[in-house]
Amino acid sequence: MRTALPSSPLQRLRRELFSSPLDGLISIGLIGFLLAVAIALVKWALFQAQWAVLQANSTLFAVGRYPLEQQWRLWLLTTLLVGATGLSWGLLRGLPRLDRVDQLWPRNDRIAVAVVLALAVLAPLFLKLSLAIQLRWWLEAALLVATRWAAGRWALRIPPPARRLVPLIWPLLYFAGMVLISGGLGLIQVSPSEWGGLLLTLVESSFAILLCFPLGILLALGRRSELPLLRWSSVVYIEFIRGAPLITLLFLGQNILGFLLPGGLAPDRVWRAAWVLTFFAAAYVAEAVRAGLASLPKGQLEAARSLGLPLPQALIHVVLPQALRVALPATVGQFISLLQDTTLLSLIGLLDLLGTARTVMANPAFLGRNAEVYLVLALLFWCCCAALGLGSRALETRLNPTANPAR
Repeated sequence: MRTALPSSPLQRLRRELFSSPLDGLISIGLIGFLLAVAIALVKWALFQAQWAVLQANSTLFAVGRYPLEQQWRLWLLTTLLVGATGLSWGLLRGLPRLDRVDQLWPRNDRIAVAVVLALAVLAPLFLKLSLAIQLRWWLEAALLVATRWAAGRWALRIPPPARRLVPLIWPLLYFAGMVLISGGLGLIQVSPSEWGGLLLTLVESSFAILLCFPLGILLALGRRSELPLLRWSSVVYIEFIRGAPLITLLFLGQNILGFLLPGGLAPDRVWRAAWVLTFFAAAYVAEAVRAGLASLPKGQLEAARSLGLPLPQALIHVVLPQALRVALPATVGQFISLLQDTTLLSLIGLLDLLGTARTVMANPAFLGRNAEVYLVLALLFWCCCAALGLGSRALETRLNPTANPAR
């Protein structure tokens, strides 16, 4: 069998883009079109766009009307998140094989670190933030890189019991973050009506994503249950939610809960919207999980039961891990859609990222600055969705039983 010789980048480029005259014409046309669009966009961004609307309202876009004297909590939460991210990232890269440098710092990781450092340096300068805030962003970026390097370098020196406790950092950090944001445990209460911008968008979407996943699993199991009442209750719920527009459910949640619940028990408008998003996404996650369950042969469950496992343990240890691996791409796609659906919150009066943008653009001092604002909003949403997509693909690779564990 003849072994393929390694090819240079120019040879690969010629083979992939100019393998035939027709392919070459199509490639030249597409490259010319993309270059023209890129040049026009750069020319507009550098010489025509007026970025003062973002520089003057950067805090409003980030945290809304969150009290200035309490914003230290958000910086503390950001520091904790950055440290946990660097620790988890380093352990994921460092545990498989520590004797290979390319495993500790593969190309994608080096690119990601370069992008993070560039954003930490250039974004505060572009927004003309104060020197104190610029220093904070630089320290956050340095903390991420340092914890990523330290965790990857000394991963095997951490005792296995301690490594198994690392995933528990995230749920604990989430609860700590909610306390820091809203108050309690000795901290001054900050009303959800004062949350806004990117902070409100991330709180709503993260709350719904974390809760809709287990609820969707329960609904999928209920729909496949042999108990008629449980099965038909799950079917009615899923079909009703999937048949109703999200904006209708949001308006119902804002108006009906106040009448159904006694005075004082109805949650704040922010949390009403969060629960509506959760129940809405759970129906779609349930269908994705049900598809994963349907893809497994019945012999999996029967074999587990024949080994003496009770039904709950057979589902948890045998059936659900395989079904969730199949349903993971569709489930993450639903999470991304849920993040994008938070833009509907502006229609019910909440100042999420889009609602804040509309408020800013209604200011007479910034009339006509729609393109700059919407471009930055699109980039922010793209970054969040791309992070979910990249995390999903990395998780798929690690959960793939046929993948090379050393890769």
